[in-house]
Parts: sequence; C-alpha cells; structure tokens
Amino acid sequence: MFSLLYWVWIILGGILIGAGVHFIPVGGAPAAMSQATGVGTGTTMLAAASGLTGLIGAGSAYASSGGNFGYTIVMGGVSAALMISILAFIANVMYVYGAGVPLASAKVKYDPITKWRQDLYVSRGTEGHGTPTVSFISGIIGAFLAGVGGALVYFALAASYAGISGFNATFGGYPAPYYVSLAAAFAIGIFFLNCVMASYNIGGTIEGFHDPKFRRLPKSIAASLVVSAVGGLFALLIVVMLPGGI
Repeated sequence: MFSLLYWVWIILGGILIGAGVHFIPVGGAPAAMSQATGVGTGTTMLAAASGLTGLIGAGSAYASSGGNFGYTIVMGGVSAALMISILAFIANVMYVYGAGVPLASAKVKYDPITKWRQDLYVSRGTEGHGTPTVSFISGIIGAFLAGVGGALVYFALAASYAGISGFNATFGGYPAPYYVSLAAAFAIGIFFLNCVMASYNIGGTIEGFHDPKFRRLPKSIAASLVVSAVGGLFALLIVVMLPGGI
C-alpha cells in the first residue's frame, strides 16, 4: 500500500546513495594508467556496481528473512562495502606488483589515517597511484552508505508492492512474490538517478573524504533529495495505478 513513511525512506535512501558516492575513490582513465589515485573506472559505474551488489544482498536478505527490516538494511550495506573492498584490494595488487608503483596520494602530504608521508612517493606528473589507506577506508564507508540507501529504497518499494493483489502467487507450492522483481527494477532506477547526480557534482574523479571536492557534498544532498522525492513518488504511485493496487 502507499505510505508516507515509505516515501520518506526512499528520499533518505537516495540521499545516502548520493552522499556515499562522494566517499568512493574514483580515478577514471588516469588511475587506470597509474597517474591518479583511486580505482580506474568512472564514478557512476563504480558506484552503481557496488550499489547493485548491495541491492542483491538486500534482496536476498529480504526474501530469506521474510521481510526483516534490520537484516535487509545491514546486508545491503555490508554487501556493497565488501564489493568495493575486494575491488580496491585486487586493483592495489595490480598497481604494486604489476605496474610497480607505490600507493600514494598527491592531495595530502600525510595520510589522515596512517600519518604516513605521501608526497615523497608520488611520481612526477601524476596525482598519485593506487588506493592508499585513507581512500580505501573512505571507499568502504561510501559503499556501506550507498548500500544502506539502496536497501532502504528497495525495502520501501517491496513493502509497498506486497499489497498488490496478484503479486503474491504460488509456483509449485512455493511462494512466488512477483513484487520483489518490480521493487528491484525501480530501486535500480532510483539508484542510478542518484549516482548520476553525484557524478555530475563531483565532476570527474575524487579520492575520498580528504579530497577538496568532498566539500561539494551539500549540493549533492539537495539534488538527491529532489530527485529521490520525484522518482520515489512515481514508483510508489504504481500501487494505486495497477489493477488490485491499494
């Protein structure tokens, strides 16, 4: 059924997604050539990859727990954070042992977490290489936030669509909740909307919460609020427009 609380959850989830993207270290093409810090791919692609992993984890938790709120939300965040951790670790192995470059950032003289000096290990003409400790930790935080946000959106939509008659059938004696697929489709759409908005706000690459671009976060929060409110309202109105909707 349609609920104002579900709409609030979607808006909050969208804000968390947009905010989380600003924590994730993205280096783009320069990072792929060991000329910038972060994972060598685009902002939207990296955020969406971790987010989709989080949504898969959230969906699995939702189905296996019978719709337990806490379990679904935590699994969404943990799944996304795990994905980013593995990706950044494997990329660092390739940077160190494949390209032969140290993990260092040119944005800070000392790593805010380890306090290790960075500038001495940055190659001339580059902005650093790999994913140093501060960026790695920042990525885990960002992915967890985005995963929790995506799980919030998914849970709100799934709980809303569950009331639509005809979406709770049986197949071979087992439950076949078709509303889960519909919720996942709209959750992915809202996730991408917020990823793209955050990507435009960042404007290219970002190393993490220590990057000067991180100060643009308030603008992203405002944009995510508007986008999620509109997109979430449209997604929730499905329960009114579909036959059997409440």
